Amino acid sequence: MCGLLSLLLPLENLATDVPQLGKDSVQRIVKSMTLEEKASLLVGLSMEDYGGEGSVAGHTLRYIPGSAGTTAPMPRYGIPPTVMADGPAGLRIDPVRKGDSLTYYCTAFPVGTMLASTWNTKLIEQVGSAIGNEVLEYGCDVILGPGMNIHRNPLCGRNFEYYSEDPLLSGKCGAAMVRGIQSQGVGASIKHFAANNQEGLRLQNDAHVSQRALREIYLRGFEIAVREGKPWTVMSSYNRLNGSYTQENRELLTTVLRDEWGYKGIVVTDWIGRRNTVAQVHAGNDLMMPGEPSQSEEIIRAVREGRLDEKEVDICVERMLKYIMRTPRFRRYTPSNRPDFTKNATIARQAAAEGIVLLSNRQKTLPLPPESRIALFGVHGYDYIGCGTGAGYVYAPYMTELNRSFTEAGFRLDSIVDNLYAQYRSFGEILYAEQNRKLVLGNRIYTPENSLTPEFIEARAATNDIAVISFGRLSGEGNDRPTLDFYLSDDERTLLERVCTIFHAAGRKVVVILNIGGVIETDSWHALPDAILVGWQGGQEGGCATVDVLSGKVSPSGRLPMTFPKDYTDHPSSQNYPLNYRSYRGDWADNTPERKFRNLGYTDYEEDIWVGYRYFNTWASDRIVFPFGFGLSYTTFEWSNAALKLSRDECLVTLQVTNSGTYPAKEVIELFVAAPGSTLPKPVRELKAFAKTRMLEPGESTMIRLCFRVNDLASFDPASASFVTDAGTYTIELASSANEIRLKLPLKIPATRRRVHNVLNPQQPICVPDFQRENVGSFRPVGGF
Repeated sequence: MCGLLSLLLPLENLATDVPQLGKDSVQRIVKSMTLEEKASLLVGLSMEDYGGEGSVAGHTLRYIPGSAGTTAPMPRYGIPPTVMADGPAGLRIDPVRKGDSLTYYCTAFPVGTMLASTWNTKLIEQVGSAIGNEVLEYGCDVILGPGMNIHRNPLCGRNFEYYSEDPLLSGKCGAAMVRGIQSQGVGASIKHFAANNQEGLRLQNDAHVSQRALREIYLRGFEIAVREGKPWTVMSSYNRLNGSYTQENRELLTTVLRDEWGYKGIVVTDWIGRRNTVAQVHAGNDLMMPGEPSQSEEIIRAVREGRLDEKEVDICVERMLKYIMRTPRFRRYTPSNRPDFTKNATIARQAAAEGIVLLSNRQKTLPLPPESRIALFGVHGYDYIGCGTGAGYVYAPYMTELNRSFTEAGFRLDSIVDNLYAQYRSFGEILYAEQNRKLVLGNRIYTPENSLTPEFIEARAATNDIAVISFGRLSGEGNDRPTLDFYLSDDERTLLERVCTIFHAAGRKVVVILNIGGVIETDSWHALPDAILVGWQGGQEGGCATVDVLSGKVSPSGRLPMTFPKDYTDHPSSQNYPLNYRSYRGDWADNTPERKFRNLGYTDYEEDIWVGYRYFNTWASDRIVFPFGFGLSYTTFEWSNAALKLSRDECLVTLQVTNSGTYPAKEVIELFVAAPGSTLPKPVRELKAFAKTRMLEPGESTMIRLCFRVNDLASFDPASASFVTDAGTYTIELASSANEIRLKLPLKIPATRRRVHNVLNPQQPICVPDFQRENVGSFRPVGGF
């Protein structure tokens, strides 16, 4: 750190009239800079310098090993480098450093999908503050998160990093995370802007999206996060959007982001080699990462040849200087390298527990009686998946495995089963390395799941009170999930069926835990076990948090941030998603000429606004297994005294919530709005607000406030480039899920229209989906390849 901080000190040979950042105006510094200096400030340091030492302007710099990159220093003006590091479920840096006896582990927090499942923005803000504490104390300036792309399709490899299929929930969660991170004096970077909804061919893919779908679905969450969170940075995505790379799209990065939303921070490119640097600067990308020297040369040459206005360069430089002045490194903060790990682990455990979703609980199987004897089946009961792979992975000091968490909580695990899985784990890493290619293709390899005989399971049922089965799914950056991953494997299904049949015959019950980052198929098997818990990927405290819920220490209060459909092909986006994997039946996907090359290099968002519950609740309600917003509790709640107050553009709904059951718990209230007849096709209901109560003791009540604006009810009309709200009586629906409406209130409003820029037009028509062309009564469900 001494080498970096020394760059802030005046150099003896500097002329006294050279303006200094922080002492002189930003405008004066920009005016004093040469074109070469301006260009170099807009280009980050190259990948070759990561994790070691490099030379910039004659000065040796020591980076934070494992960080993503730095901005260029300029000692002449007192401009230090700033350090950016990956996230978003915790800081990602190398835990060990050459020649250093200290360790630099970071807290692994619950993944984005799990945080969204809490429906608790105050808690998410606490998580953000804890993450920001580690960013600050480890000497970084910006964490590259949160991820905010929409769950358009269940197979996106990075869905675990993102929040939801709904833009309001995504935006509110993202804004809360940004506020929390930045409360520590470090920056957040919301990503990936925009329409980066798949990992397959992400560097080249062209997302063909209608203006309406962009405005209502794919940009809306970012807009909320920008307006309510005010992030220091926004990361432009890899992909193209309607023909242009987002990194080169001025309509997106300047017209929408800055002119319409009022964004004041910097835009940084996602980490990629050289593209059209001149177009990136013109678009409003202030920082090219990870940077190549030739990019500075391109900027200089373009200005001198008249292909780039130097005023555009100056604007980017000015924004960069304002960003740098906010950073801990500019403030000369001395990091301790000692974050508050104890406090942060406590927050991680609480967030994980609140994000767990109870899907079924027949005959009050849960919570488990104290000291129950448990037969724990499933590899991931002993090898917990705390987070996904890639930039979202965190080097944590530990993971709380389910088996150890059960034992620590006072439960008695079957030692024979425990030893069996311990043997598997002892050679599992070697086996995985040898069989990795087969695993990716879905071929069967040895695991305890496919070796447990009926006789073995019968012996376990005779000596245990309950069976717990953990199924896990791992995904990550750079690849989407194979279609097979959406379904239980043959071995998993055989294990589930055998355990349920044998334990039920012995009068015992079965609980399934899903250690997953995104949706899997549950329709064909959810009736088999007695209880199902979605444990998501809870970071380093996920195992303990799961047992907290199973034991009744915590009553589950998580709610699904996405729909669980009956089948993958029920998703309309499955018609337009890369088909480069085997199908769930084990055969190759359709290779007819019409399908073989479809969505390779482009993706047609033909489903338009009909994403997630907007589609299922409007067009295919019979294809839902567990609806958006669904989740059970160990207690019951009564809702009463609902009231509405309309003041100008603001709508305030108040509601009394009472814990009418026997367990202390929290309740989630979801406010949907159903529109009257509309000039534009609209979903039957859309989420417009939500709230979560504090912990309520049995018999205790609280008043809840839910707010939204009349403008939030508008739909985007491409014909007039306007957000249009039709006059009429809307129905406010207070709900416990998108399928369970508890109370209704009428809201009569006049027509409104708000014009915006007519930008981001598709270059070719996008087909209207069949289900929208047909009326609801004759709806033909979308399914099959």
